[in-house]
Amino acid sequence: LLLSVVLAGPAPQQGPRPGESRAHWVARQVQERDTGRDSRMSMRMTLVDRRGRTRERALTIKGLQGGPGRAVPGDRTLLHFTLPNDIRGTGFLVWEHPDADDERFLYLPALGRVRRIAGSEAQESFVGSDFTYEDIGGRELDDYTYALLDENAAWTAPDGSRHDAWKLESKSVAPGARFPRIVSLVRKDVPIVVHAEIYNKRNEKQKTFEARAAAKVDGVWTVTSMTMTDALEGTRTDLVVEEGEYDLGVGPR
Repeated sequence: LLLSVVLAGPAPQQGPRPGESRAHWVARQVQERDTGRDSRMSMRMTLVDRRGRTRERALTIKGLQGGPGRAVPGDRTLLHFTLPNDIRGTGFLVWEHPDADDERFLYLPALGRVRRIAGSEAQESFVGSDFTYEDIGGRELDDYTYALLDENAAWTAPDGSRHDAWKLESKSVAPGARFPRIVSLVRKDVPIVVHAEIYNKRNEKQKTFEARAAAKVDGVWTVTSMTMTDALEGTRTDLVVEEGEYDLGVGPR
């Protein structure tokens, strides 16, 4: 299931389609949430190594929502690092295609070239962080199968508030997936992923995603602080939205 590490908002709440399982419907609520026509986020990334040492990065993410009647057929996302100097200018572009595999491109300024990220690399580390290319760029709904483990689960937020949630299991259809299984908590009131346990090929719980804070930005519910922890590596990556805007008139160019 999508970790929704950047954008999240209200989703349509109609019931499952004919022949659709309730688990797939829950996953679709996350996938089809409303995130406006376009967006721009300024974010801070903090990488924490196994010795507790930290490195800070600054980045911006622009998003353009695609679909019928929109400027592009599928969503597009463009990420740029602005600080520090050793990563400044690095870019990541995702083009989603409704009827074909998504395309991911990484621009490396030190080499002056663009590298296509193959589908087999989607679950690799994104520029040395605990997030993967998939976490940042998104997953296709049909890349996973779904099972509803608990219809009446609950999630306790870091501020102590309690929220009703679905507990959803997602299994990758790719036979060689590095992380083939994810168990997520999806809030019922605002269908965003707020907690996820990510299992490796040995079915060990290796990584944990946690939404630390969420707020309305220009009327759109947005995860504004999140953490990905890798228990086996002893590392952690924090992402915080420092400024966010929606419906700016971002175009395909």
